[in-house]
Amino acid sequence: MNKLGQVHELLEQKKLDAVVILSDFNRRYLSEFTGTSGALIISPNHQYLVTDFRYIEQAKNQASEFEIINRKSDLISEIKAILKKENLSNVGFEGHEVSYDTYIELNKGMITLISISDAIEKIREVKSQSEIEIIKKAAQIVDETYDYILTIAKAGMTEREVKAELESKMLHLGADGPSFDTIVASGHRGALPHGVASDKIIEQGDMVTLDFGAYYKGYCSDITRTFAIGEPDPKMKEIYDIVLKAQQKALDEIKPGMTVKEADALSRDFIEAHGYGEEFGHSLGHGIGLDIHEGPLLSKNASGQLQVNNCVTIEPGIYVDGLGGVRIEDDILMTENGCEVFTKCTKDLIILK
Repeated sequence: MNKLGQVHELLEQKKLDAVVILSDFNRRYLSEFTGTSGALIISPNHQYLVTDFRYIEQAKNQASEFEIINRKSDLISEIKAILKKENLSNVGFEGHEVSYDTYIELNKGMITLISISDAIEKIREVKSQSEIEIIKKAAQIVDETYDYILTIAKAGMTEREVKAELESKMLHLGADGPSFDTIVASGHRGALPHGVASDKIIEQGDMVTLDFGAYYKGYCSDITRTFAIGEPDPKMKEIYDIVLKAQQKALDEIKPGMTVKEADALSRDFIEAHGYGEEFGHSLGHGIGLDIHEGPLLSKNASGQLQVNNCVTIEPGIYVDGLGGVRIEDDILMTENGCEVFTKCTKDLIILK
């Protein structure tokens, strides 16, 4: 069933007359419209895209399955007018996305608002073939970028300089931009899982963690690699080996039908068995797509099962205060029998001289 068919099924299941979609990612997903202002109204019999004069021609070209409405008043008033005209009273809305003020304004009149929080996001978790191909290309961009960084990284560079080289290379390779704030964490800063690039100078003996992604045709990739500048501390080499084996164990054993808790345990149990359970504080991975963090969440605290055509990250890590950290992350596609790894650049411990 296609995505709009799944929305119509959602209407039936929840006994809704319509849904109103205001979030950028969900609007783009359901309509293909890439403009930055607008709303969707989807009922069993009509599909409207409400936007303003700046985007009318763009909307007509992109959102072929929608009737385009050029709003003459503010967006919420236009939505309410359409709901009233079509006699649509039980209306689903994105409770996790809509502001309180917007909710109050929408709720005036004869409309009954019913939250459908995360319902569209659940549909987004299973990728179409066209989405998969775009994410593959985004992964190829970060692969080539990492290969390039290994040719230019050296002691004396700042983390910000590495970030600049990395993001420039992604743009050169066709990315529309980074998919999130690039992390470059060297030496003791490697113990910060989200240590965005700073003015710290990279020194001989530092391990360097790069966590970065390409934004390509609306979709994200997300990769982490850790390498060394000069000979690292033997303890860090030991930690690297544990993380690499933990990640490979997850890649080898993950499969559809597995719960997200079971998937998380594939690497977590291995790391705990080697004495670093307390130093692996985040989840094993998360979905990627239009947004850099989507469902499913591979976590010991989450629920749900992995499905064929989920695109997720596998990213165990160990972070030791005062010493440093290691994280290794790949983007994968869940397949019938296991997974396909999209990010293919080396995971060997590279020691640059």
